[in-house]
Amino acid sequence: MQTMNLTQNPDTYFMNMALREAEKAYDAKEVPVGCVITLDNKVIAKAHNQREMLKDPTAHAEILAITQAAAYLESWRLLNTTLYVTLEPCPMCAGALVNSRIKRVVFGTPDPKSGACGSIFNICNDDKLNHRLEITTKILQPQCAGILQDFFRMRRQDKKNA
Repeated sequence: MQTMNLTQNPDTYFMNMALREAEKAYDAKEVPVGCVITLDNKVIAKAHNQREMLKDPTAHAEILAITQAAAYLESWRLLNTTLYVTLEPCPMCAGALVNSRIKRVVFGTPDPKSGACGSIFNICNDDKLNHRLEITTKILQPQCAGILQDFFRMRRQDKKNA
């Protein structure tokens, strides 16, 4: 478990940590999304996308971090936790956020193609569901968007050169 430096804004501090996870994904040629889960400003889980490595379509950063946090807390209920992620969660991940009872999600950049925390859908605040989350957006957005743009620019260039 890692405790934050109390002189920094928690959202910025933990989003920087999520960005470091995204860099690990980038280096592994995975879509660079990183995630950190905290409880009382202490890190209880962190992960990055690993779909290619694990050959698993569900191995999104959020899902992997939720699994770690549940193991750490020895409960599927992640009450009073905050999830920081560099890209707005997709419908699968947003559903997992609701089902795990995470209190708050903080994301870096919106996803206009599959975002499920307000961009395309708002699963995290659908009043038909039994749990809703607090949502904070656009924390370190330029950095979070930038790593994704760089990654996909590199992928297009690799395809062009192949």
